This record gives sequence, structure tokens and C-alpha cells, in this order.
Amino acid sequence: MENTEPLASKIRPKSLKDFIGQEHLVDAGKPLRIAIEKKHLFSFILWGPPGVGKTTLARIYAEALSADFYDLSAVSAGKDDIRKIIDPSSRAELATGQVKKEKSKILFLDEIHRFNKSQQDFLLPYVESGELTLIGATTENPSFEVISPLLSRCRVFVLNELSPEEISLIIARVEKSEKIKIDAEAKDWLIGMANGDARQAIAMLDATLHLYGKINIKNLTETLQSKFLRYDKKGEEHYNTISAFIKSMRASQPDAALYYMCRMIDSGEDPKFIARRMVVFASEDIGLAQPTALVVANAVFRAVETIGLPECAENLAHGVAYLSQAKKDRSSYNAYLEAMADVKKFGNLPIPLKIRNPVTKLMKELDYGKGYDKYTKEDLLPDKLKKKKYLK
Repeated sequence: MENTEPLASKIRPKSLKDFIGQEHLVDAGKPLRIAIEKKHLFSFILWGPPGVGKTTLARIYAEALSADFYDLSAVSAGKDDIRKIIDPSSRAELATGQVKKEKSKILFLDEIHRFNKSQQDFLLPYVESGELTLIGATTENPSFEVISPLLSRCRVFVLNELSPEEISLIIARVEKSEKIKIDAEAKDWLIGMANGDARQAIAMLDATLHLYGKINIKNLTETLQSKFLRYDKKGEEHYNTISAFIKSMRASQPDAALYYMCRMIDSGEDPKFIARRMVVFASEDIGLAQPTALVVANAVFRAVETIGLPECAENLAHGVAYLSQAKKDRSSYNAYLEAMADVKKFGNLPIPLKIRNPVTKLMKELDYGKGYDKYTKEDLLPDKLKKKKYLK
């Protein structure tokens, strides 16, 4: 019978001894290795780009602690899935391996940034009480995506993109597993295509082996054209589409902006990423011409955060139509850029004495705050920048 186990599963390391990459976390004396060696149970979040070992590290950690491991994706999971993990009668269905009531329960929540605030609030008390140990995985900044009470109970570990040398080691592992030989030209192509993402390289090898049974440049490129042409949240198409989206709103073309918004949603883009760009756009491109645009953009972001897909697409469309048709004024943004350039150029220039805060007797004796007038028309910039105009 043909072995249908995915290649990624077949070559996944079972211990840190075979793990490739993330030396700053797993080398001797580093935090995750210490936690695994000492069997220290705590909740944490793995933040890093796709295909750098987040799921593998979570599994190695759970195995080392002899814990029940529950693997959920925030894209499809909900509160009911959490309830089933907590309910002992359902554990036999969900736990990986032999179920023992005394075991700790580790929940690996992939793409935790896809859980909305309500779902994260529901999860919080179980993490607080220690009933669940949470390992979250995310490609997005957890400071923006994870609610503060939950984030404060988790340590955040940042994972790095894999180096070409590390991707080469993973390719070598595939060669050994599948008993194949991959020539240097094909390896170089795979390393370049993967761009630091081991999952991309492994998936490409898996698909090519299934289609052609042999790895070479011709077969790899044929596989790429037939199977892998898609919107990639790390790739060029991602940046092209968000650029087209912003520029369409800037040009006051709501039809084009809505089209590019729909392309991103249909391709699986996180709607909060789109909403965040809209909040930035409201100040950067609309600014003082229509200050309420920032209120609208923030309301859209909040709606996206609390409602989620598919319904929040309506909120995004509402916001895109509004921002596209709003008057545009970049003066406050340009003023910020110019002021920041002077800060970088001149450093901390002396602040005029009369607008310094005289909090001690000595400061008063040195004329801090002397002659201060709340409504003065006198230039309050440092002497070197007198008469400088940023907001034009």
C-alpha cells in the first residue's frame, strides 16, 4: 500500500537534536532548550514568518513534558473546540496519543491572530487557571493581534527566517528520507524559491515527487506553474496588491480600491492587515482635509477585530468607499517626516528655558519656566530651528 503520509510529517524532527534553525532559542543555554530540559510548563507565543519551525517546536515541547497535545487552527476553530478540550469526556477524541487524566493539556493554536477578541476572552480564564497551557503561533505582531490580558500571561519568542544553509540541510533530510539525489542546480533553485520558508521547499519537493518521481529543474518549474502560482502573503504579489489598493484609494478611485480589497480577501489575507493599512491611510493621505476619516478607519478596524470574516468584509467595503472618496491632504504626514529628519540631523537641541518644567527650586533659580505665556505667539522651537515651518 502506498505511503500517503505528507513529506513534511515524515521528516518532522521529534526532538531538539534534529531541529534545524532558531539557535537563539534552542542552542545550549537558550530559553526554549532550558524550558524543555527542565520540563518547565508555561504559556508562550511563537512569532515568526511561515515555515520556520513553530509547529515543530510546539510538538517537541509537548512531547518533552509528556503532555496531551491539542492542535487547532484559529482559522477554523472556535469556542466549542476549546470546550471539548476542557471537557474530560471529549479528551479521548482530541488528544494525541494515550490519554491520561493527570497529564497537562497543551493547546497549540496556530494563527492565533485569527481568533477575535471574544474568542480570546473565552480562552483567557483557562490559561489564567493553568487548566490549559497555551502555545500560540503567529506571523503577525502579537502586540497588535493578542489581547493584553492574554499576552501578559504568555512569553513571546521571536523566530527568524531560515538561512539558505538551513534550508539546504532540510533538503538533505528529504534526500535521505526519500532515498533520492538532488543536483546542485535544483538545490539552488529550491533554496531561492523557498526564501527562508522550509514549508515551501518541502511542499514543492513533495508535489514534484508525486507528479514526476524525479527532482530536477525542469520538473520543479513545471510543478511551480501547475500548482504553486498563488497569492503569497510573503511574496511579491502580496506587496503588489496592497500597493495597488493604497494607490487606488489615494487616487480617489473606489472601484479599483474595492477590487483590490476583494482580491486580498479572496486570497486569504488577514482582514485586520487590510484594516490597519486603512487606519494609516486615514492620517497619512486624508489627514486634515477630513479628520473624521481616522474615526471611520478606527471603527472599521474595531468591527473587523470583533466580527471577523465573512461579515466584516462589509465593514471593510464601507470604509474603503469612504476613504477613497474623502478629500486628501498629506500636509500633517509631510510635516512629521520633515520634523523627524531634523530630530535625526540635530539630535536633542536645547529646549527654550521658558517652556521647561520648573519642578524643583534649583530649576526655578535657573529660570526654567520664567516668562511662560500660555498663548504666546513667540516661536517655541529650539534656537537652531527658529522660524522653521513643518506644517505648510
